[in-house]
Amino acid sequence: MPLPSFTINLRSLECFRAIIDLGSATAAARELHLTQPAVSRCLGALEESVGFKLFNRSKGRLIPTDEALIFYDEVKITLQSVDRISRLALNLHNADFGELRVVSPPSLAEGMLSSAINAFLREHSDVSITLDSQSGQTALDMVALRAVDCGFAKFPIDHRGLICRPLISGGTVCAVPKDHRLAKSKQISAEDLHDEPLILLGKGRSSRIQIDSAFSGAKSRMRVRIETHTVGAACAFAKGGSGIAIVSELFARQFVDHSIVLVRFQPDIKHEYAFITAKDATMSRVTQRFYEHCLRYFEPEDRETDL
Repeated sequence: MPLPSFTINLRSLECFRAIIDLGSATAAARELHLTQPAVSRCLGALEESVGFKLFNRSKGRLIPTDEALIFYDEVKITLQSVDRISRLALNLHNADFGELRVVSPPSLAEGMLSSAINAFLREHSDVSITLDSQSGQTALDMVALRAVDCGFAKFPIDHRGLICRPLISGGTVCAVPKDHRLAKSKQISAEDLHDEPLILLGKGRSSRIQIDSAFSGAKSRMRVRIETHTVGAACAFAKGGSGIAIVSELFARQFVDHSIVLVRFQPDIKHEYAFITAKDATMSRVTQRFYEHCLRYFEPEDRETDL
């Protein structure tokens, strides 16, 4: 039996995305400079094309169906790819102009990467950059599908659609309250942290698995008091005296103040990040320049590494 043939126009997808993002057809119409009836017609045409209902109407509001929310994720990536085609055409037409879309884990985006981008823009005033913070599979898919030009991700990376260029690495440290008995230590081991209240980043990460293994091998009791998902939050909890945070050295430095010190954790657990691009695409000139800039900016001799 042949599959149905769908005809979906981009304007209908734009209306659908805007309704989800903004919460109403009226707001979507304002955003897209259309009339509300035009938005409603586009939505009706889209529902007819896909063959299922996208919204339930309740008391004048549009409530997305479960199918609509699944559909939205793909529509968002598709429209980002369309935007990228438009930007690429403009860049090819005007070689002195460039736009760059970058995706990065939140911890990197909020610290070291923002500094690197500032330095890049000082040298390339003709370039504009959009930085999206995503983590995990979403960021990898965005790069592979070319919804963005490039990105940053933590090793290990398992994705056939990517080229991964090692860029920066660092060890693991303990963020220790300054009045704690371990604050003056040269290094801290799992044995030293037996039954100490700990602040750790969420389960499932490769570094967390290695930390768990270190405690298990040392037969040291791991007393996890707080689990969080960002280095900034972990350090903030350490500053508040809730425990000792075990975190990436690369990102912890920016959160050091008078209330905590960083002490190297043993065994040394490496955190390595890659510059990633789509495997089936050649880097644009702007992307290539940004990559070369990042290589220089993150060179080990340019960063303070002694604790």
